[in-house]
Amino acid sequence: MEPPEVLFEAAEKIILRWDSTASEEAKERMIFEGSRIEADIYLRAVDEIQRSLSSASVSSDQDKVNGAIQIAMARLEDEFRNILMIHTSPLESESLNDPNSSFNSRISTESSGEFNVEDYQDDDHHSKDDDHSSTVHSSYRSTSSIHEMDLVPSEAIQDLRNIAERMISAGYLRECIQVYGSVRKSAIDASFRRLGIEKLSIGDVQRLEWDSLEAKIRRWIRAAKVCVRILFASEKVLCERIFEDLGSSADDTCFMETVKGPAIQLFNFAEAISISRRSPEKLFKILDLHDALKDLLPDVDAVFRSNLSESIRVQASEILSRLAEAARGILSEFENAVQREPSRVAVPGGTIHPLTRYVMNYISLISDYKQTLLELIVAKPRCTEEDPTSPEMELSEGEDRSPLAFHLIWIMVNLQFNLDGKSKHYRDASLAHLFLMNNIHYIVQKVKGSPELREMIGDNYLRKLTGKFRQAATSYQRATWVRVLHCLRDEGLHVSGSFSSGVSKSALRERFKSFNSMFEETHRIQATWLIPDPQLREELRISISEKLIPAYRSFLGRFRGHIESGRHPEMYIKYSVEDLEIAVLDFFEGVAASMHIRRRSQ
Repeated sequence: MEPPEVLFEAAEKIILRWDSTASEEAKERMIFEGSRIEADIYLRAVDEIQRSLSSASVSSDQDKVNGAIQIAMARLEDEFRNILMIHTSPLESESLNDPNSSFNSRISTESSGEFNVEDYQDDDHHSKDDDHSSTVHSSYRSTSSIHEMDLVPSEAIQDLRNIAERMISAGYLRECIQVYGSVRKSAIDASFRRLGIEKLSIGDVQRLEWDSLEAKIRRWIRAAKVCVRILFASEKVLCERIFEDLGSSADDTCFMETVKGPAIQLFNFAEAISISRRSPEKLFKILDLHDALKDLLPDVDAVFRSNLSESIRVQASEILSRLAEAARGILSEFENAVQREPSRVAVPGGTIHPLTRYVMNYISLISDYKQTLLELIVAKPRCTEEDPTSPEMELSEGEDRSPLAFHLIWIMVNLQFNLDGKSKHYRDASLAHLFLMNNIHYIVQKVKGSPELREMIGDNYLRKLTGKFRQAATSYQRATWVRVLHCLRDEGLHVSGSFSSGVSKSALRERFKSFNSMFEETHRIQATWLIPDPQLREELRISISEKLIPAYRSFLGRFRGHIESGRHPEMYIKYSVEDLEIAVLDFFEGVAASMHIRRRSQ
């Protein structure tokens, strides 16, 4: 057994040989890039120097020992950095885009996503004295969606661990972790760039135009899954394989040194969205963001499970809560905006108002997010005495509806209230009724067209809506055709006297003239009105014909002879029954049409 002094001198000689400040050869060569023998010799020399620190035989020359330690630590720091840099590169695009790509994945395909240590225990788990490069640590509990990649080869990991162990035992933990973090962060930054994650402050995000922000949200959702489930998870495992059990929670400290900045950068984007100004168009992207983050939260908790990582877990959880609150606030504000939408210009032809299309398309999209919103919307809308009606009044007693259903009905109630106000901008009462019929029918069709929406709204309320548009159709017919059909009545045409035929020809002529004039005017105007739905348009034409055509045929049959026996009968009997049948087909097409008179001998 050699004396301690001899062992120290031999070790010191090796340390000094690789002092890069004193030797060009040492500066140009890296120990761990050479033979394994040289690397092992150097590590044993470092171990001997460290033992000398507590050896009484050399304690009188403490400065010499400390000097050797400092030179050795500087060299090991350079070697540590060099190994990391050689084996550090951004993840390949295929791995970033496809979480199922062929890398060393530590997942349980049978997992339900619940944490279960046994599910993730490696069958060949070694003791802590074994080679850590081949160990899957039982302390790391994955969810089934986490995919960890081997970022550094096993041989290099063992070298890094050997170096880290010496540096930490010599009191150089901080220096070791700083070197590690600076190199690994550069790799994460490169991967972020490949994923399209920009360095934007919360203020930068809030100043972006919405169109640009929408695209960035879609990109963020994809990128966040890759970052948490692949990038950060893989960095966590790498830190464990190099630093675990080396004291002072070195692996957790190392992990946070590496990923805290990138993680904050990643989640700051979602945070900016969660606290940004609320507006209706943002709801669905906020819900997308909410769903993505909710789905990701168990993975965040798994990857950032240590006490040192608590701030990241808390940030993600708080963002999720703020996104939920933002969604609730937007829905409430949307209800108020629908009721108060101020446009006063009547849409031409009584067609569907842009507000109706916008609101119902919006509601249809809301129903696509039914599961999320059923969880987020837990209170019914707040109604005041100033509200036009209450959604509770629109539901039959005993119907069990969710708070979300009440909100959707309340939006439609507000829409109808607004449409009723807009209908009053039409000077023609018939057109006002047609406008309401068109718009309420559109609401009904949108509800019927969405199984999710129909289920939430309920058939009872749907029947009420159907009754409302049919009532509007009835009101239209009364406002338009009662006056026209009034011309075809018998009252006022009959006279008495021995020299009279019993019918006043002058009154009859006036009656035909009035009918012709009214029908022509109605045809001229209402051909330009529009019913966009073909079936509704046809149904209303049929209803008009069923009232108009029999009445005209009967009137013509009873009184035609009185007109034709006089002068110029064509001035009074201008239209055949077939002419009217054809003319009715011009109604509600949205374009001007002229009467095509067809003379037929009867």
